[in-house]
Amino acid sequence: MTEKYKIYLSEDTKTRLATDAELFEFTRENGTVNLNGFLKELIVNYFDQYRNDNEELLNNVLGELTSVKELKPKAASDLASKIIKTYITNKESGSGKSAVITLTVSGESYEIIKIIENNLLKENSLSGYIKDMFLSYLSIPRSKREEIIFKDTYEAINKAISESRLLSFTSRGHDHKAIVEPYMIATSKEEQFSYLLCHDQRQKKNRSFRISRLSNIFITSHTFTKDQKIEDELIRKGLRSPHSMSADIHAVVQMTERGKQMYTMIVKNRPYVTYIDGDLYHFDWPEMQLEDYFRRFGKDAVVISPRSLKSKLKNYYSRALEAYS
Repeated sequence: MTEKYKIYLSEDTKTRLATDAELFEFTRENGTVNLNGFLKELIVNYFDQYRNDNEELLNNVLGELTSVKELKPKAASDLASKIIKTYITNKESGSGKSAVITLTVSGESYEIIKIIENNLLKENSLSGYIKDMFLSYLSIPRSKREEIIFKDTYEAINKAISESRLLSFTSRGHDHKAIVEPYMIATSKEEQFSYLLCHDQRQKKNRSFRISRLSNIFITSHTFTKDQKIEDELIRKGLRSPHSMSADIHAVVQMTERGKQMYTMIVKNRPYVTYIDGDLYHFDWPEMQLEDYFRRFGKDAVVISPRSLKSKLKNYYSRALEAYS
């Protein structure tokens, strides 16, 4: 069965949901954002958690209200529902402009919508219930929202880690199936995405995969013995730059005053500074990440060393100059 529903919410809420859909790479074949596919996954993976959290919150509020002797049970229950409704509604912010989403559901998402319609609406409309669910989801940090959307992937990875079993999967951006020893999941503080940190037996090296890009997850029957040296290295990478397994280099970058301000303000994938000597900033960080980060600084951050990094940025700006000329 397939059915369509109109969901009314604010323009700000719709934009934030579309942003998550884009960041988590829910796209159609033509490259456009597949908001409906994303929302179906959200409903399927978040419904149980949302309902349980809502019931727990309602019971806690109801428990407080029923302790007031003047309130009868029915009045306390009605008041508790209104308090929860007001609490959730107040999470919606923005300019006040309204928007509508046409939600097309089928399969498991259709079954959940029917459960909501038949059992959980009370005085609320279906559109209001779904909107409240979306607002609750958006109140959670993005790294945890990623865990909700890719629930099955997280569960498979955690099971493989706990049982020390080899994990097989494919990843967007890689043209082959990977079979790895999974060690941990680490979250990039700047990006708010999570990564599987693992060791590839065939390539004999540590690797990092963004979890939202994994598919065809399969827990094999083969086990492995964790290597303490590998685990220590992955822990170190997980704390600093889980999105990259490249070896660190020592780099010296000369900053202008504006460059120093930009370093403070541009936090996405920002390398940690080892120490500062006047205008000279010293880094021990993967070269590729340093190159990507300082491409945004122009003349306000000039690489002094190493020569390889300096040449890469010099060539980058030279090609830009040629293009603009």
